[in-house]
Amino acid sequence: MGTAIKYAFIAVLAALTFCVQTSPSSASSLLWQVKSNHPNILEIEFYSDTRRGHSWPGNNEIYLLDDYSTKTVNISCHHGELICYGAWVRNRTDIYWGVGFKYSQSCSDCCYTCNGGHTKLIILNP
Repeated sequence: MGTAIKYAFIAVLAALTFCVQTSPSSASSLLWQVKSNHPNILEIEFYSDTRRGHSWPGNNEIYLLDDYSTKTVNISCHHGELICYGAWVRNRTDIYWGVGFKYSQSCSDCCYTCNGGHTKLIILNP
């Protein structure tokens, strides 16, 4: 009886290990590269299309694009997760790029898959 329990335990442990290794929600990252050419300060946030309600940086915070330099933001995400950017002019959510403020818009080319890589350079023009 002890041997049967031991083999059952090993089988369960092997199955769990397989699930953890092949899980689509395993940790990964996505490096965003964004440049603003707009004369005003822009705010940007990244939103999970896969896990609705999840955003980066989260906690009602945003990233600022306050000069003309290229900003890089590396986010931790689930491998395979679809992440979209939303940017807007500070205090003017009616002027936006991507999915806009609080993922309130739609877009055709503002989402990337979390895969340990990086996005193309995203340039936000006036």
